[in-house]
Amino acid sequence: MRRITSLLALLAVSASPALARPAASPEQTTAPLGADLERFAYPFPVHWYETESQGMPVRMAYLDVAPTGPAKNRTVVLLHGKNFCSATWQDTITALAAQGYRVIAPDQIGFCKSSKPAGYQYSVAALATLTRGLLDRVGAHKVLLVGHSTGGVIALRFALLYPKSIDRLVLVNPLGLNDTLAQGVPYTELGALRAEEAKTDAASIKAYQLRNYYHGEWRPAYDRWVAMLAGQYAGPDGDRVRDAQARLSDMLETQPVAAELDRVSTPVSLLIGQRDRTAFRANSAPESVRGLVQTVPQAAEAAVHRFREARLVRIPDAGHAPQVEDPEAFAALLLTELARP
Repeated sequence: MRRITSLLALLAVSASPALARPAASPEQTTAPLGADLERFAYPFPVHWYETESQGMPVRMAYLDVAPTGPAKNRTVVLLHGKNFCSATWQDTITALAAQGYRVIAPDQIGFCKSSKPAGYQYSVAALATLTRGLLDRVGAHKVLLVGHSTGGVIALRFALLYPKSIDRLVLVNPLGLNDTLAQGVPYTELGALRAEEAKTDAASIKAYQLRNYYHGEWRPAYDRWVAMLAGQYAGPDGDRVRDAQARLSDMLETQPVAAELDRVSTPVSLLIGQRDRTAFRANSAPESVRGLVQTVPQAAEAAVHRFREARLVRIPDAGHAPQVEDPEAFAALLLTELARP
């Protein structure tokens, strides 16, 4: 059964958001926060899952938030995107806990407060497997899985590897629904990706998010998350972050799940901000084919028909991160999807 729902004006903005001003130089605005965000406070206590992967010790930071309302005895797992961390789910976690859910939100290996091992071979399956190990460790054996952006790719691979571990899969503006290499994006090798990462700073992060995530409209609340990301690059150990991010970009460009959507047996909800302009690495494609590379909303329109059971919920006024743009409206949507049988 496949159903497509259009929610008109659900995320209408109550006040006109401020347009972005030219960013100050990163030297003036960016405080070094450590490659593992040692100096960035998360909104909930941070826990650690220590294990071994690829023959080396790693540790995953994660949030494990108990219900604050009458407990439903259900666990929601939130997987962050490439330019996000578990902390970015703050408002969503608060709303879910208030409705009685236990909420677990990890920082994936290579991201945020978690390990960034030298020479690590990142794969979507490896990250999904580590996530499964974490959930086993904390006794969350049957969950409701929510993946945003890159977290959507990991969530899909998790659903393919461990279908009996999840009751419902919710994908929020996920990557991986289309094969961008097949659509004309040239492969960029790791050295070139590292060279690109060397140019990353607060100004470039803000410019990218303004253009692709927030459809030209900037709000002061977003600055915190730019500072979080840029602060990882700013210190003396920033090269460790750059290497991890380059390797993760290589993972994303080479490991889409687009060819396997028909094997996903779990019911799927696609929550898609329609103003998202993200098309992974499309800017590196020749002008003649750049328009053929699907944005996330375009990829979702095609992908919904390839799942065994899926719903597409269009969010008209949101971009790539509806949980950041309008947390209250997004939480209401998510709660509705999680409650479905």
